[in-house]
Amino acid sequence: MADPAPIIRLRGVTKRYPGIVANDSIDMEFRQGEVHVLLGENGAGKSTLVSMLAGLQQPDEGVIEVEGVPTALSSPERALELGISTVFQHSMLVPTLTLAENAALGGRWWRNPDRRGHEARMAETAARIGVVLTPSALTGSLSLGERQQAEIVRALMRGARFLILDEATAMLTPHDAAGLGRLMRRLASEGVAVVFITHKLNEAIEYGDRVSVLRLGRKVGGIAPEEMRALTPRAATERIVHLMFGAQDAAAAAVAPPPVGADAPVVLECLALHVADATVPVSAVNLTVAAGEILGIAGIDGNGQKELAEAIAGQRPVSSGRIRLDGAFIDGLDVGGRRRAGLRYVTDDRLGEGTVGGFPVSINLLLKQIGDPPFWQGGIERPAKIDENARAMVKAFDIRTPSIHTPAGKLSGGNIQKLLLARELTGSARAVIFAKPTYGLDLQNIAATRRRIREAAGRGCAAIVISTELDELLELAHRIAVMSQGRIVGIVPNDADARRRIGELMSGVAA
Repeated sequence: MADPAPIIRLRGVTKRYPGIVANDSIDMEFRQGEVHVLLGENGAGKSTLVSMLAGLQQPDEGVIEVEGVPTALSSPERALELGISTVFQHSMLVPTLTLAENAALGGRWWRNPDRRGHEARMAETAARIGVVLTPSALTGSLSLGERQQAEIVRALMRGARFLILDEATAMLTPHDAAGLGRLMRRLASEGVAVVFITHKLNEAIEYGDRVSVLRLGRKVGGIAPEEMRALTPRAATERIVHLMFGAQDAAAAAVAPPPVGADAPVVLECLALHVADATVPVSAVNLTVAAGEILGIAGIDGNGQKELAEAIAGQRPVSSGRIRLDGAFIDGLDVGGRRRAGLRYVTDDRLGEGTVGGFPVSINLLLKQIGDPPFWQGGIERPAKIDENARAMVKAFDIRTPSIHTPAGKLSGGNIQKLLLARELTGSARAVIFAKPTYGLDLQNIAATRRRIREAAGRGCAAIVISTELDELLELAHRIAVMSQGRIVGIVPNDADARRRIGELMSGVAA
């Protein structure tokens, strides 16, 4: 039997942002009656592609065809008119409305609602695809899985023929995720084209008919339905892992750093660290980092990396476990005490947390030393000393600023990052935690930031680099830990086999 004609086809679709090509000449087809799984690391271009299909953004180049006709998806309203609906990881329903009211919200029923009739239509649509729900139920009282099912029902009530599920299982329990998987299969059997974005390979293989893999903005390969049916789960897994994390072109291959001596002393230790007061609780983390060593922490964003970093830095309370720096326990110290002991933290929130945008560069360079001599004496500010320090640091770290008195918020992202590096790497730093240190930077500033991290390690600092960019960790780190759901699921040496082993750990293939 011939494949159905694509309901949507992308031809050479390209989307650029300043300093980055998010989608690069993407060719892709989506067919009715198929679950088309879209895979790729963070930053691979999946979200940008989805935003264009949903009408939130438009391509800079290329064509999107709907049923063979070049079509401008100029707005979310236009996408909905064409039967394109998106269900996101976080529910978009209003918790204080009923399910039926949410389904009517923004639709043609809202201005003149027939409440009973609308509830009946919702129940009928849900029953057709095997979903059990109570249209009159208050949305806020339901589980996330139930709310996502209601969003799918709402999409079908609005005529959805093309349904995008963007990380829809990421926050679900295993039971609810399995239920959503079965629902995807039922929708496909009814002729709906389903696009399923996930990081979980077992879900991709179990529920998908077709797989496409994005990497660094490009489509690097895929598996067609006939091949998916022929492959065993293990063979399919190996094929996908190779596409997602396979060998690089020789010119782009990362060069691992030189090894750290076996006799290098341990500088930073986390001993059975638990953090309960967190969006993603951190459980039983054991880590050691030696002098001169760079330990990478890989994983899909939102798996407890930020919570772990904040707990080590003293910004988040530890439920149990210990933290040791240069042999001394520091978990009883506050942020300032840990800093004085030699622990530094470079946050990924440069403007919101790392700096005070309205304060001048000179003060932001001393933001964690307010009141300390020689810049303050007896509580009195010493402007000459503050300015002298600022001029030296601006020169040493090449911070491009009109003046040391310019508000930090007026600097570019790259120069704000240089400011943070200058503040945290200057002085008696013994261990430094870098959270997504190159996120959002251009190529020049990425290279400069990585050089600073290497230089710090070269001076004997112990460094932890948290990044969602695997290539970055392969370039910088001596060892790479993989974090998932608040736990370290494995630590691998940065050797020739590291990419494959990290890919398997990140994808849940290896324990």
